[in-house]
Amino acid sequence: MTSSQTLTLGPIVQVSLCIRDTARAEQFYGDILGLPHLSTFGDLAFFDAGGVRVYLHRKDPAEWQPGSILYFRVDDVHAAQEALMQRGAQFTGAPHVIHTEDTGAEIWMTFFEDGEGNTLALMARVEAGG
Repeated sequence: MTSSQTLTLGPIVQVSLCIRDTARAEQFYGDILGLPHLSTFGDLAFFDAGGVRVYLHRKDPAEWQPGSILYFRVDDVHAAQEALMQRGAQFTGAPHVIHTEDTGAEIWMTFFEDGEGNTLALMARVEAGG
């Protein structure tokens, strides 16, 4: 590709997170979050998050580091938080407004941990008057 050619990136197809325990992470991402399990190869586990593959890679404690925050879109952030709490997810706080758009629509978020040291979030867009 020359500098005069246009590059168009496609959608993100995979994200990777470091984990400390493969079985524990499989239980969380599969049973608690309800993501479809794609495969596991040794210390590598793969799940489907709405067409984006979540790649979990076990690391030794000296090599482990937290990953980027994964934000899951939901229709009702309060109901989704309650459902995940009933499955055992540990949230760091209540859903709250992060931003109000010019249209009056609100962006709500709440954050939780995956048991491996990674932060995850639920995010909902609530239309004005909704």
